[in-house]
Amino acid sequence: MPLVPMTDFLPRAKREGFAVGQFNMNNLEFTQGIAAAAKEEQSPFIYGVSEGAMRYMGIDYVVAMAEIAAKESGVPVALHLDHGSSFDVVMKCIQAGFSSVMFDGSHHPYEENIRLTKEIVKAAHAVGVSVEGELGTIGGVEDDLEVDEADAALANPEEAIRFWEETQVDAMAIAVGTAHGMYKGEPKIHFDIIDAVAKKIDAPIVLHGGSGVPDAAIQESVRLGVGKINVNTENQVACTGKIRELLGANPEMIDPRKYLGPGREAIKETVKGKMRLFGSSGKA
Repeated sequence: MPLVPMTDFLPRAKREGFAVGQFNMNNLEFTQGIAAAAKEEQSPFIYGVSEGAMRYMGIDYVVAMAEIAAKESGVPVALHLDHGSSFDVVMKCIQAGFSSVMFDGSHHPYEENIRLTKEIVKAAHAVGVSVEGELGTIGGVEDDLEVDEADAALANPEEAIRFWEETQVDAMAIAVGTAHGMYKGEPKIHFDIIDAVAKKIDAPIVLHGGSGVPDAAIQESVRLGVGKINVNTENQVACTGKIRELLGANPEMIDPRKYLGPGREAIKETVKGKMRLFGSSGKA
């Protein structure tokens, strides 16, 4: 199966009350572990690729690995630029073969964010690529992004609705109290913002910072209209924890296959759990 835009499954997710997971592609083991989970769960999924991950792996390797994984898994797979910082980066990814892109203009003034996002939507939609936009500022640290908690800003529902009406993005990321990375305490999700926006727009809401959010909060978010949930840190924790365990018990171990393989399996099991929680299992 070829790579597909998120519009191949996100409208159904919002309509039927489930969410599709975005799981970050950080290397070959992450790529394989995520795809293996999706194949077993028969779930659509989204590979999230940050600009930092592209620099690490190389954009051509990213696209080639995603295409192979989509073919092998046999489920709908979108290859999605996560937090694209500029028009040029977005266009580079589209030209390379990404089926979906995010333009994160949340650091721009509101009107400028709308203007820039509209340009990207026009260019991407012309070639069948889906687009995610963002409003509000999500705190925490992930790859190139670092936002102090004091600088995080919740999305204004009225502004979010107008943003979607003017840009027609296919997925709408709004700041509702989640953060990138793991939480020191329990996050306070502003369900009222999700509810107010989701009722007024066709596109599903995107929940960034899904790692560590309590299951009950995830389920309520999905019920209210979240159709895409981003998870990265929990996979990193699972993979690294397994590798540390193995190397700690076997200090003589030097063959990377002997610890990266179990790390990959830990990613797979974590992703399977998320797919079941999000309700996407069996929806391929």
